[in-house]
Amino acid sequence: MTTLLWLRRDLRRGDHPALCAAAEDGPVLVCFVLDPALLADAGAVRTGWLAACLRAADAAYDGRLCLRQGRPEEVIPTLAAEVGATAVHVSAETEPVGASRDARVRDALSARGVGWVETGSPYAVTPGRVRSRSGDGFAVFTAFLRAWREHGWRPPAVEPDAVRLLSLPRDAEAWSRLDAAAAACPVPLPPAGEDAALATWSAFLDEDVEHYAAERDRPDHAGTSRLSPYLKFGVLHPRTLLASLAARQGEGSERYVAELAWREFYADVLFRHPGSVTSDLRPLPLSYDEPGDAFSAWQQGRTGYPIVDAGQRQLLATGWMHNRVRMITASFLTKDLHIWWPHGARHFLDRLLDGDLASNAHGWQWVAGTGTDAAPYFRVFNPTTQAERFDPAGDYVRSWVPELAHLAGASVHRPWEAADGYAGGYPQRIVDHDAERKEALARYQLARRG
Repeated sequence: MTTLLWLRRDLRRGDHPALCAAAEDGPVLVCFVLDPALLADAGAVRTGWLAACLRAADAAYDGRLCLRQGRPEEVIPTLAAEVGATAVHVSAETEPVGASRDARVRDALSARGVGWVETGSPYAVTPGRVRSRSGDGFAVFTAFLRAWREHGWRPPAVEPDAVRLLSLPRDAEAWSRLDAAAAACPVPLPPAGEDAALATWSAFLDEDVEHYAAERDRPDHAGTSRLSPYLKFGVLHPRTLLASLAARQGEGSERYVAELAWREFYADVLFRHPGSVTSDLRPLPLSYDEPGDAFSAWQQGRTGYPIVDAGQRQLLATGWMHNRVRMITASFLTKDLHIWWPHGARHFLDRLLDGDLASNAHGWQWVAGTGTDAAPYFRVFNPTTQAERFDPAGDYVRSWVPELAHLAGASVHRPWEAADGYAGGYPQRIVDHDAERKEALARYQLARRG
């Protein structure tokens, strides 16, 4: 029997349970659908990275990846009929838009007598499976982490011998569209594909994982794995990483496992609360300011707060921002500029290579105090003291804010205190942090009184 393997957030060949399941039934046509609705919302950075990952996936599948354009509920049944497929195999999708799309495709296939088989997901543990004793999900990460570890996960899947891959004539227009998207990407793309991702992972294990717990919060050091763009499209599966870490001991490995669990926690929260992708998980009747000139200054890295501006400029130039700096910039937008977090989350999704829907939305809400955080709205990051703590020599800021390159050491974080602090043309602060912190707390107290 012929089957279809429809790729989505699983652009790899190794450790691919859905591929293994499809191959058990006979020859496999591996396909990907360029969905106009998906592309319209993706932005140039994400689309460019998707294009590069698809080119690499095509090579991994011996040049036999079938690329088609159109609505999946029309394209997939048509492809199934074209090759006489009896079933379509997928990695299960739990994000709201993806799950809704899959329901439409599944119904269209059912009407034609074609089966639908879900095997695995983009996560070590599929969202919805980690439950409390009462059968509910978790609202606090530490409890989720404990239950997630207890639940466990399967070892990496091993591809069967002699998988027979089918091929169809290439859609030259679709591939040209992808190549144009990769060429138009406004940031440099990392090496694409599973081999590149595994090489990055291997180097991190050899050189950096031992120090990860101490180094992960230092934007001035190269102490993180930089694997998040690969996890975004499933170029690597987290189970592959967990299998490598299981053979190691140490604080760094344990901390990395916990960071993978954060990704799974946020996916689980989104699965259980699909509306939280664009609205507060724990609504507060807070008053917010409308985005305007201050929001534009934040986007462009012109706020006058060096660590905030360094992060935004890193994002615009590379499609990535250090996680500690993401928290600082998010706090500045929500607590200093009093702008509702979805505006910032949308900007991040438009610009990040690793823009993960669940992690992005709930990372922003953790900072904003409307999500899963046990210490809510009254946490306000001080951008200057955060910078002094995590970029103590000022190297990170100087690397992205050349107007401050003349300031030595930690003085770069307080240009307003240096006689020549603005000699390089750096902008004055657009707000006073101390005043805005008080304003944020006053709004919170007002909201609590209802």
